[in-house]
Amino acid sequence: MSNYSFDATLRTTDFGSAGSRRLLRAGKIPAVVYGHKIAPTHVVINEHDFRIAVGKLTESTLLTLKIADGEDKEVLVKNFQEDLLYDTIQHVDFYEVNRGEKLRTSVPVIVEGNPVGCRQGGILDIILHELEVECLPKDLPSELRVDVSALEINNHIAISDIAVPAGVEVLTPADEVVAIVKAMKEEVVVEDEDANAPAEVISEKADAKTSEDAE
Repeated sequence: MSNYSFDATLRTTDFGSAGSRRLLRAGKIPAVVYGHKIAPTHVVINEHDFRIAVGKLTESTLLTLKIADGEDKEVLVKNFQEDLLYDTIQHVDFYEVNRGEKLRTSVPVIVEGNPVGCRQGGILDIILHELEVECLPKDLPSELRVDVSALEINNHIAISDIAVPAGVEVLTPADEVVAIVKAMKEEVVVEDEDANAPAEVISEKADAKTSEDAE
């Protein structure tokens, strides 16, 4: 289970779009922490620190917000707003989790190995990239790895074939396919019979038609 931490401060004033712009210019990101049966908490985090980590974060990455003048919170990143034009992150939504309370989230599926079927001319098609799970925060895996090395052509791996850690319940239907090795389709070439006809035959047909027209 991955664990990152970010320093945060409570945001008690300077709300609204103008206040958000001032925070962004100062290298800060406005954020909100919400959860089950708790009031939203507005905080501010460092833009540079979050941007460094964001490429490694998933919906199952457990984070700790160390809030100055407040209580530390264990959270997941549920969403963030990014301005691609100006290359800035403008807002982050965190979901607070409780140690003794189960949560539902998505866990990435990482496919590993070179299938036997691919060495025989097949193509690996990865269909599912994440699974929905339910578990306690302490049992939450950062990812689930699937070895496809033994897959032959037209063979597949379903969710039911994946080994999950103890305490983790997979909510995605067990019969859904995660990856399959497909046979390559053969290209069928249809020959043009007229194109292979001898030139003199075409000429004779043309001459015959000309004679009929003349009559």
